[in-house]
Amino acid sequence: MTNPLLNRVDTIFVHVTDLERSIRWYSELLGLDVREGPHAGPIYTLDMGPGRPGLTLDNHGLDDDYQFVPSNQPLFNLTATDIEAAYERVKSHGAEIVSGIVRFPDLSEFTFKDLDGNIIMVCQMHGA
Repeated sequence: MTNPLLNRVDTIFVHVTDLERSIRWYSELLGLDVREGPHAGPIYTLDMGPGRPGLTLDNHGLDDDYQFVPSNQPLFNLTATDIEAAYERVKSHGAEIVSGIVRFPDLSEFTFKDLDGNIIMVCQMHGA
């Protein structure tokens, strides 16, 4: 029997409480344009580039019994070309820094919380 699951990730879900606010915040942080029109939800997907998974913000607007709980571990990582500049950009967007820049021989990383307290990681690879 062939495996019906494809070996790929199409989107990463980030659960949020205020979809419009999160759309604006993530779009500004990542330098993306916001699509025209209302964004009632329950989801909005940010295009992360060709061949890359989308970043889907989900406010669970159709789930009456949903209780939001932010992720207390990194949901995913964003790639940086300059870890110090990325750190300053994240800070300038009002994110709470969870861990400062940590340097390893092959990568540097830090973590922060988005507006809802979800933890996101930023990594810069070295040398490869």
